[in-house]
Parts: sequence; structure tokens; C-alpha cells
Amino acid sequence: MDILLTRVGVWFFVAVMAFAAMALGADMAYSVHMGIVCLAALIAMAASMHKFDFITGRFPVLSGPSVASHYDDDPIRWGAIATLFWGIAGFLVGLIIALQLAFPVLNFNLEFTTFGRLRPLHTSAVIFAFGGNALIATSFYVVQRTCRARLAFPGLARFVFWGYQLFIVLAATGYLMGVTEGKEYAEPEWYVDLWLTVVWVSYLAVFVGTIVKRKEPHIYVANWFYLSFIITVAMLHLVNNLSMPVSLFGSKSYSAFAGVQDALTQWWYGHNAVGFFLTAGFLAMMYYFVPKQAERPVYSYRLSIVHFWSLIFLYIWAGPHHLHYTALPDWAQTLGMVFSVVLWMPSWGGMINGLMTLNGAWDKIRTDPIIRMMVMALAFYGMSTFEGPMLSIKAVNSLSHYTDWTIGHVHSGALGWNGMITFACLYYLFPRLWNRERMYSLRMINWHFWLSTLGIVFYASAMWVSGIMQGLMWREYGADGYLVYSFAETVAAMFPMYLIRAFGGLLYLSGALVMVFNVWMTIAGKLRVEKPMTETPYNPEADRPFVAVPAE
Repeated sequence: MDILLTRVGVWFFVAVMAFAAMALGADMAYSVHMGIVCLAALIAMAASMHKFDFITGRFPVLSGPSVASHYDDDPIRWGAIATLFWGIAGFLVGLIIALQLAFPVLNFNLEFTTFGRLRPLHTSAVIFAFGGNALIATSFYVVQRTCRARLAFPGLARFVFWGYQLFIVLAATGYLMGVTEGKEYAEPEWYVDLWLTVVWVSYLAVFVGTIVKRKEPHIYVANWFYLSFIITVAMLHLVNNLSMPVSLFGSKSYSAFAGVQDALTQWWYGHNAVGFFLTAGFLAMMYYFVPKQAERPVYSYRLSIVHFWSLIFLYIWAGPHHLHYTALPDWAQTLGMVFSVVLWMPSWGGMINGLMTLNGAWDKIRTDPIIRMMVMALAFYGMSTFEGPMLSIKAVNSLSHYTDWTIGHVHSGALGWNGMITFACLYYLFPRLWNRERMYSLRMINWHFWLSTLGIVFYASAMWVSGIMQGLMWREYGADGYLVYSFAETVAAMFPMYLIRAFGGLLYLSGALVMVFNVWMTIAGKLRVEKPMTETPYNPEADRPFVAVPAE
């Protein structure tokens, strides 16, 4: 009873403070956000007053079968569904802004729907809402199974999930209202950053606490990658978002850094957000789910450890390559370039380890569409981690910088690597989390695979062509020494490529919608009667490992 009263009292206090801040707000956006916080606190208070047990309480749809489980899987179920929801939202906004670049009239002359407002909404929704929920959900799943221990601090684990959803809502509504720090991948204002810090420290406590209470003496390599992702993102977030608010009751703040120091800090953060959020975290997913789906041990455990230490040491120094030909000192630009080129080797170590895990089970690519997605994700990972170091070379960067080539590079990695591996892991998780035999339809997974693959090919190839064309047109000089093409002529020349990009985005979104239907039917407990993926009999002699030795 005392715990219940304390919980109700805490949420009531938060609601009152948020309401007071809303009334004292110096601008509309701040007041709206405090209103959202107040509403969230009242909902939590009402749930507490009705004695809803956040630890054992079950939602009919979001929870699995009411059977005893050795592991705490409810937050993972919620996270899996949240991942799909935010993914659809992010892909849809991405399609809208892609069409806006081709047809500016689609801005509708509304401040809330301009490209400048929707673009950060799209990037944050895909990276932090879609990708972030996938990382939180899979990390909670993996750390329990590999440590043979339930989540430490189960109440705190639920706070991490719901607190992260509140962060997403605050950030997204802020973008639409024009509240932004103007920093790539770090757009939310100071009070949203503070809230995310509280949630992230709680996430670290749950993850580390579970490892500490493990029954398995060995810490599996996937947990190394998850832990590096959590700790490094926390460090990046704290340093890059150091700022001074103009008022405690206003949304505006000023960065602690200025000029070239601010730029360097931002791209130290920006590149390592890619390196640890979108690379290390998703490599953790790869190191657990690829061996599980393939039913093979990881190809080389020794290579995975070398891959881990070399990746996290090198990645942290590569940020300056985003600032070639700027006011940043030349030595710092060169340092970033050198570390970026060297980074190619450990990156491919991870790709090779993932692909070679299928050594002796290559036939699964024909029969298992989930494995097919994983292999395609690793292929895109390898391609992106080759293209990135190449683009960091100054001679190449002089052509590619500020062009759509960079956009093509980013999306081949985000959609091909992060998107595909997330989809594959979710397809692995949903039947197990809801105690189903398998997904509703394996052939729908195959449709999703081809829609996504074709979408990425259309998108990335269009942006590669567009970007190289941009760079060449911008540097074309006539005999008189003047530029041949105006900026407007360059924009007009890119119109067909923007149409192709939008078509690719539509295909990718369509594949995700197919997945939503497949997941819905799976949770409902239905199975689609369909022919097997291949009717060719399996020949084990044709699929032998190259070297018949056990994995290291």
C-alpha cells in the first residue's frame, strides 16, 4: 500500500509541476510539450490508482499467451510492435518529403508540413523511433537468453520503454512546431534531451544489472556490442547537447560550443551516432539472430572479438571526414580520413563473420526468406562500409560532398543494412514472443524481401546518379572561366532522379505494410496454407563447408 501511495504521489507531483510549467511557458511549443508530459503523468497516475501492476499486468494484444515464462518478455513484445508502428510512420514521412522535392506544391503552404519540418521528423522517426525501439527490444531479448537471467529491475525496464515513447512523441511534435537545436541527429531541445538522459541511464542500469546477475559465466559477444552502443551513445549525447536554456520555461537554448568547435563536436557526435547506434547496436543483433536463424555457431568467435575492439577504437576518430574543405584544421580533416579508410577492415570483418556463419547452410537462402533478408542486410552493410571510407578520401569527397551521392550512401546503409536486419530479427521474434508455430506466411516474407530490395536499388541508384551529376555540373567551367550551369539548372536536371527515388521509397513502404499484415495475422494465431519456398530437393553433398572444422 505504501508503494502504491508513493507511486501515485510521484506521478501527481510530476503532473502538477508539468501543468505549472505549461501555464508559465514562454512559447507555445514549450507549453504544448509540458501539456503532453502532464497528460502522460496523469495516465500513469490513473493506472497506479487502479492498482494496475506494470510488472505483471498484461495488455490483451501487446502481451503474449498467459503462460509462465522463464524470461520477462512483455517489454520486448511492446517494443516489437512499437518498432513496426514507428517504422511505418518514418517511411511514410520519408515518401512524402521525397515527393515534395519533386513537387514542391505538396508542402501545401503550411508551416507544419514544409520540407524543413518534416525532414528531421523522418530521420528521427527512422533512426531513433524505428531503430531505437528495435535495439531496446532485441537487447532485452538477447541479454536474457545469453545470460540465462530475467531482466534486472523489471519496473525500470517498463519505464525505459514508456519513457522512450514519450521522448519520441516530444521530439516529433517539436519538429513539427519548429523546435530544434539545428543539429543533425540531435534536433530535440534541452528539456527533451534531459528526459532522454534519464531514460538512457535507466536503460544502462537494466542492461548491466542483467549481465551482473547472469547465470552464464561467459558474456556473449552480442552483449559486448550492445553495451558499447549504450555507453557510447550516452557519452555522445551528453557532450554534444551541452547547452544553456534561455529560460527554464522556454524551449530555446544555445549550444555550449561555437564556430568550428561546434561543427567538430557535432560531427564527432553525428558520425559516432551512426557508428554506435546504427552499426554496433545492429551488429549485436546480427551476432545473435543470424546464428540462431541459421542454426549454426558464429563462424569465428575470435574474429568477432577482434572485430569488436578494432571497430570501437577506430570509429570514434572518424568524424572529421564530414568537414573536408571547411574551416577545420587540415590535420584534423586528414586524421578523420585516415581513420575512416582504416575502418574499412574491421567493418568487413563483421560482414565476413556474419556471411561465413552460413558456411555449410547456404541452401537456407533458397528455402528461408528470413535468412535471405539477413544475407542481403550483410551485403548492404559490406557495401556501405566500403563506400563510406571511399567517400571520406578528400579527392572523392570534393565531388560527392553536399550532393545526393551522400543521400544514396546513407539510405543504402539505413534501408539495406539497418532496415533489413531489423525486419529479419522481428520475423524471428514474433512467433516466439506470441508462442506461434511460425509466421502467418513465409511467402509474404519473400514478397517483403523483394519489395524492399527493389525499393533500395531504385532509391540508391537514383541518388548515386543524381549526386555524381550534381557534383560534375557544379564544377563545370566554360572557356570564359565562369560556371556553365546555374544552381536552378542543376535542380531541374535532378527531377527524373527524384521521381525514381520516390518510387523506390513507395516500394519499401509497401514491403513494410505487407509485414504489418503478416504480423497481425501471426499474432491472431492464423497460418496461411501455401506451397514451400522451393520444391528442389536438398542435396547435402552440394553444400558442404569449405573447411570441415568447428567454429572458433
